[in-house]
Amino acid sequence: MKIQIPNLLLIATLIFWMGCDSIDDKKGRFLLKGNKKMEENDPKTALEFYGEAIALDSNFVDAYYNKGMAHIRLNQLEAAIQDFSAALQKKSDYTDALFQRGLAYLDLGASYNAKEDGERMVNQNPKDWRSYFLKGLTEEKLKNYEEALQSFQKAVELDPENSDLLVNQATIHFYQEEYESAMSLLVKAEEINPLEANLHNLRSMILFEKKNYEGALKAVEKAITLDNRQAYFYNNQGLYLLYLNQLEEGLTFINQSLAMDNKNPFALRNKGIYYSLTGKKVEALSFLEELATGYPEMDLVQEYLIKAKAL
Repeated sequence: MKIQIPNLLLIATLIFWMGCDSIDDKKGRFLLKGNKKMEENDPKTALEFYGEAIALDSNFVDAYYNKGMAHIRLNQLEAAIQDFSAALQKKSDYTDALFQRGLAYLDLGASYNAKEDGERMVNQNPKDWRSYFLKGLTEEKLKNYEEALQSFQKAVELDPENSDLLVNQATIHFYQEEYESAMSLLVKAEEINPLEANLHNLRSMILFEKKNYEGALKAVEKAITLDNRQAYFYNNQGLYLLYLNQLEEGLTFINQSLAMDNKNPFALRNKGIYYSLTGKKVEALSFLEELATGYPEMDLVQEYLIKAKAL
């Protein structure tokens, strides 16, 4: 009986080549594994793989960027900003990282930091519509509405088939109570993309201001059929139902909105309106008095606070 002797040379060669696997290959595999987990909607595991890639190469800008995007998916804005900043330290002209950092700053409420990133993008990438989009969003947040309109218009010139940009322009006109201008832009946006949920929600808000409550309700219901993940859509739906005297149904949607985002002051206002309309003075005042202090310029707060006090 013959005993088969292992080919020691072959084994040694395999071990040698496995040991020679380059750092670039290893970090690349970790990056791909992280990307796969992002596709599978598992950003927590993706973070681990991106971290492994960075441990192998502390200058791996794509890993920092992707790690930042994973933090965004988890709503970990400060961590995301740190990763985007790290990517920008390694590569100052990394446009994607700059854009995403600016958006994260906005979501975090750091409007002036976002404005700096927007202006930096305009200087570095004057032909990229995202530069003016980010700048427009920051000007909007700072209530510099004319500057916001100019930025959004420049973005539209660079990307005329982008319906989101038209909706952003329409939003500024809505803030300025220029409802016809806003409606006209929404018509154009709908021609480009009728499935854009935000345009239907904005249309509902304009119709509400025009006291067309039935039309407002139909428009926001259309928005919800297109995107059922937005808490403020349900809040608007609840408000319109209150004005249509469907009080209990309206409260149901307001509560649904609060379950999705319990810090939305507009939903808290609407709950105060509900209690005012149903004659519950103590409950109404508990919502409306606090909002009158924290948000004195919010529409409808003062009106319903007066009504609640008169109950």
